[in-house]
Amino acid sequence: MNKSTLFLLSAVAVFSFSNCGDGENTDENITPIDTTTKTVDPKTNPVSETFFQVPSPGEMLTFIKMVGGKNNKNTSFLNPASNEKNYTDSKSKALNFGIYSCDLSYCSIFEIGSEALKYFKTVKTMGDAIGVSTAIKPEVLKRLESNIGTPDSLAVITDDVYFSSFETLEDSKQGPTLALVVAGGWIESIYIAVNLAKFEEKSPIIERLADQKYTLENLIEFLKKHESDPNVASIKTDFEGLLAEFNKISEKDVDSKGKDAGKSTMLGGGKQLVINEATYKAIVEKIKSLRNSYTLTK
Repeated sequence: MNKSTLFLLSAVAVFSFSNCGDGENTDENITPIDTTTKTVDPKTNPVSETFFQVPSPGEMLTFIKMVGGKNNKNTSFLNPASNEKNYTDSKSKALNFGIYSCDLSYCSIFEIGSEALKYFKTVKTMGDAIGVSTAIKPEVLKRLESNIGTPDSLAVITDDVYFSSFETLEDSKQGPTLALVVAGGWIESIYIAVNLAKFEEKSPIIERLADQKYTLENLIEFLKKHESDPNVASIKTDFEGLLAEFNKISEKDVDSKGKDAGKSTMLGGGKQLVINEATYKAIVEKIKSLRNSYTLTK
C-alpha cells in the first residue's frame, strides 16, 4: 500500500464527511480537499481496510473550520505536551501518540504555528517509543518551521506524519499498537469537536457529531480484530459504552433531497440521525470522561 492510496482515502473521507445527508443544513460551498498525487488503481494497489473504516483525526476539525471556526486559537483543552514524560506503559504511549497526533493536526489546521512545532516534537518523541521513528524524519521539523505562515502546507505536512506512522505500524504487523493509535486519534478529534461546538438544533456541526456514531461502529469492529490484546480489549469495552450513548440518538426517514419523508414512500432516501440536547450532553460527558482517563496521569 503506497501513500497515494492513503491520501486518496483521506480526500474521499473528507468529501463524504462534508456531504453526508443532512439536507438543507449542508454548506454547499464547501470544497473537499483533494490531496491525491495521482490516480490509484485498486486492482494494483490494495486499499487498507482500516482506512475505509476510520477517517483521519483532522477531518472533523477541517469540517468545523470550514463552517466558521477558522478563527479559533484555543489550545486549553489539548493534552499538554509536558504530559508526554508520564506515559511509560505501552498502552498509554500508543493511545497518546494518537492523541498528540490529533493535537498536532488541530494546531496546524487552526493556524497555531508555534504550538504545532511543540506538538510535532512530542509526536516525534512518542513515535520513537512505539516504533515509528522511521516514519517521522528529522527533516519534517524543518518543513514545519519553514511553513509556519502557511496553514495549508502545515496541514498537509501533519497529515503526512499521521499517514506515514499508520503505514509503518500496519506494514510492520503491529496491529494492537495501530488499533490503540487509531482509537486515541479518534477520541481526541471528537473531544476537541465537542469542546468547540455548542448545542444548537439543526446545527450542521452537531449533525456531523451525531454521524460519528457510524465511525464509532466501524472503529469498534476494527478493535475487535485485535481484542486478544488486553489493552485493545479494554478500549473496545470503553468505546462500546460510548456507542450505547450514541445509540440513544433517534432516526427519521428522509427523501433523496434530505427532506422529512413522513409516511410517504421514499425513493432514494434513507435515515437521518436526529439528536436532542439531553442526548448530546450525555454523549459529551462520556467522551470527556474517556478521553481524560487516557491523558490524565496520577
